[in-house]
Amino acid sequence: MSPSSAPGSSGSATAWFLQERGVAVTVYDSDHAAGGASWGNAGWLTPALAAPLPEPDVLRYGLKSVLTPSSPVYVPPRLDPSLWWFLAGFARHSTLPRWQRGMAAYAPFNRRAIRAFDDLADAGATPRARQAGPFLACYRTSADAGAMLTELRRIKEVGQSAHYDYLTGPQVRRAQPAVSDAVEAAVLIHGQRYIHPPQFVRALAHSVVDRGGKLRESVRISDVETESNAAWLRDSEGARHRHDAVVLATGAALSRLARRFGVKKVVHAGRGYSFTVTGDRVPDSPVYFPDQRVACTPLHEPTAPDHQPGAPADADGPPLLRVAGMMELRRPDEPLDQRRIRAIVEATRELLPGVDFDRRSDEWVGSRPCTADGLPLIGATRSPRVFVAGGHGMWGVVLGPVTGKLLAEQIVTGSSPGVLTPFDPLR
Repeated sequence: MSPSSAPGSSGSATAWFLQERGVAVTVYDSDHAAGGASWGNAGWLTPALAAPLPEPDVLRYGLKSVLTPSSPVYVPPRLDPSLWWFLAGFARHSTLPRWQRGMAAYAPFNRRAIRAFDDLADAGATPRARQAGPFLACYRTSADAGAMLTELRRIKEVGQSAHYDYLTGPQVRRAQPAVSDAVEAAVLIHGQRYIHPPQFVRALAHSVVDRGGKLRESVRISDVETESNAAWLRDSEGARHRHDAVVLATGAALSRLARRFGVKKVVHAGRGYSFTVTGDRVPDSPVYFPDQRVACTPLHEPTAPDHQPGAPADADGPPLLRVAGMMELRRPDEPLDQRRIRAIVEATRELLPGVDFDRRSDEWVGSRPCTADGLPLIGATRSPRVFVAGGHGMWGVVLGPVTGKLLAEQIVTGSSPGVLTPFDPLR
């Protein structure tokens, strides 16, 4: 079995849960283990917020906003037919009825998400996730918080668990002293967790290897071919690798390899940015600024000496904060755009006055794999030898382990769990 090429959270989790079922695995990574989109993720395990990205409020940004580099959602103006086709599909799905159907699909999936993390931690494969106490979504005004309250009510209406309180004024600062007086309202969401993303994905990859899995780094898979009793991977050097079956978990590049196996849903890169900062008053739990599309996560655990791309963190040093945000619909291989980093800084500086945003490290951009309908692609393709795990959008980390757990069940038993039906890659 081969989870193929740049696996990240979903691919590594699939490999690990396949091993649990007695399957020998080889993981191919086009870069290095744990170096994909999961590395720079905010690290939130927030099933209460995991929902289809196309939503009615997305359309309120309008064309003028998405063409502005400082906008939380940015589409560079260019003649790119595939991008505009994707955006047209995204707009079609940004309606309340379609969002409700998508959320109904997510709800039973989300309910299983945390259990999969506990499975990994119980086995010693990964560090245990931290309880987010509190987890705050912060707003400048009470009126601004209305959108979050409405979304949480809708989430509960379709059966997803979401427990929350509404805070104003001094209540906000008592819950999170690091936020400024500019934050007048917040939604406190209970029962969420978070992880140190680089540490988590690296530990998971190492666990796969420690249990006998093979890891082949810096190998780019250029093609997949199948026979009645085998699947063949061809790498960029022309070498061919034989396996019984293949899992394509290639992130934003998923469509390139999956299309020939009947997967017509296009996966497009929705690039996100992140960096690390410190300061004399850093939040000690996750803070979200929804209007700015900025997520802040304390990195309590030290990063290993080989972490990338910046220098190692000192376990005894100042508290670190990962700041992540923005949605940028660009090609994955385009360079980091400093305007987007500056936009995050300027959107957040006043809200967290104790954070030194001018001393940044680990500036990063990565491509979240997004689908136009906001639902991931998980399951079998037209070939019984080829499976798919990807297209999770912003939720690749929180849904990666449960994806791997359920997909491993399908691969080994030949029967797809009912919870995966809405995410059929051939839909």
